[in-house]
Amino acid sequence: MFYYNQYIRAKSLEEAYELYQKRQNFIVGGMLWTKMKNTTLGTAIDLCELGLDGIEENENEFRIGAYVSLRDIETNESLNKYTDNAFANSVKDIVGVQFRNVATVGGSIWGRYGFSDVMTIFRALGAKVELFHEGIMELDDFVKLPRTVRDILVSVIVPKETEKVVYLSQRNQSTDFPVLTCAVSKGKRGTMAVIGATPYMAEPVYDSENILSVTTDENIERFADYVAKNIRFGSNMRASAEYRKIICNVLVKRALKTIVSENEKEEIC
Repeated sequence: MFYYNQYIRAKSLEEAYELYQKRQNFIVGGMLWTKMKNTTLGTAIDLCELGLDGIEENENEFRIGAYVSLRDIETNESLNKYTDNAFANSVKDIVGVQFRNVATVGGSIWGRYGFSDVMTIFRALGAKVELFHEGIMELDDFVKLPRTVRDILVSVIVPKETEKVVYLSQRNQSTDFPVLTCAVSKGKRGTMAVIGATPYMAEPVYDSENILSVTTDENIERFADYVAKNIRFGSNMRASAEYRKIICNVLVKRALKTIVSENEKEEIC
């Protein structure tokens, strides 16, 4: 059973940040994983009055508030038009609609869970995070921060630098935790694959050797092999490391072939 000693609705990010510096205090997100702990914590700090539940768009980026729910990014027309429904595909199998109505983007990113579909898609899109104290940093840098850092995630920023992105996952059954997550994107940073639920946290592999300078079937095979060789795989109750490596190869190839097919359709049109 999970208990806390006090509940406060912060009136500002400054107030929330000061309260959060005490080790036993915590930020209220969706509470879907926190409530499963068998512990007693200090003050629950709620940010619900600080306007962090919106999705803003301009010509350069999307800015997604930390309190935006997974259901919100699943149904947001602008996000899904930009990503060809990759956002919706990345979260649609997470438990159920009731769960996704409660789970937040901020909680999913801050938790840095190994099984996170959300981390996988955001890393593939070259996302950044805005922290109250540390400011804006690349998501790739944020995931390296010590978990002892006590800052507040304000928003996740998705720059409009991606031409194509495809999201796929393998699950033993619908709504279960993923056996493997895969997002392949092509854009300003070149082509990259992000693989998660390995069961470690999602990590990117860039086409640093320009294997896909020409997207032939042979080169797609080569890049899929390259990704699988550069990802750390482990075993747990859902799958073995060997199985995950095989699935990684398959999902990367499927994603790349989807991107090639979509590009060909656009050229015809």
